Amino acid sequence: MQAQEFMVSKVKKVKEYDTVRSVIEKFIEFQISGLPVVNDRNEIVAFVSDGDILRYIGKHKDYFVDNFYYAFVVKGDNEEFEEREKRLLDLNVLEIAKRNVIKVSWDEEIEIIAAVLGKKQIKKVPVERNGVLVGIISRGDVIRNSFKSLL
Repeated sequence: MQAQEFMVSKVKKVKEYDTVRSVIEKFIEFQISGLPVVNDRNEIVAFVSDGDILRYIGKHKDYFVDNFYYAFVVKGDNEEFEEREKRLLDLNVLEIAKRNVIKVSWDEEIEIIAAVLGKKQIKKVPVERNGVLVGIISRGDVIRNSFKSLL
């Protein structure tokens, strides 16, 4: 089974010039936890998740050492939680989104998609065709479509 056969094709997304406020509004309205970020040609340029928002409003410093990500809790940070929340809302989405997006092709097989989601420990993956966003697949989509004929 290929991605095109079970992906969700009506993808909720945000534009690269949107604010984090619009991201959070979509998270709340559609009860989702991540969105592809696209440019005006509908090409995937980033992905923003609830984890990106949590990392921003939490007290931490990010470090990358030899391609490993570390987040350290910062003690003695005097900025209040509410101040970080307010500042976050007006940021451009690209200031917190991940730009190295893991994505799959519309003709990718389900077992490859399952492996990508499992190995990379991500909840969903955008689907593209000819460089353009055409769908999204979640872990639940893979599970439902993998086992529906067996149950």
